[in-house]
Amino acid sequence: MELAKIEQLLEKYFEGETTIAEEIQLKQYFSTEQVAAHLEHYKPLFGFFATEKEEIFTPTLSLKTKKRFTVARISIAASLIFFLGVIAILNYNPIKNQPKVANSELGSFETPEEAFEETQKALALLSEKVNIGMESVNYINEYENSKNLIFKK
Repeated sequence: MELAKIEQLLEKYFEGETTIAEEIQLKQYFSTEQVAAHLEHYKPLFGFFATEKEEIFTPTLSLKTKKRFTVARISIAASLIFFLGVIAILNYNPIKNQPKVANSELGSFETPEEAFEETQKALALLSEKVNIGMESVNYINEYENSKNLIFKK
């Protein structure tokens, strides 16, 4: 086969434009000993296809698994964690861990009027903080209005 035709077929091959017959010609050319020196590095590529075509796949399956051993380990670890959690919950006593506080520190009031006044103070403080937060939300509304003026839907 002439060298120019082989080089042309190689170009077509790497572009993905060869036919089956042209690929067979390339495989036959590279399986011979008369390959041009500057094309020698393509020989293993086409030789690989020929040798791998003859290879037969023989699957080997390992029937023994170590699944039972790992399942046993996981179940033992899960059981230990469960029992440690139960022991921790049973030993935790929140009343024992809290410091003793006098009734006056708990916010108890003698009369309903005192409780009402303290509740009003707490709600006023909460309202003040919420209003401060709402002022920052107004900036977002202003941004939305400006954006809608610029980017009309």
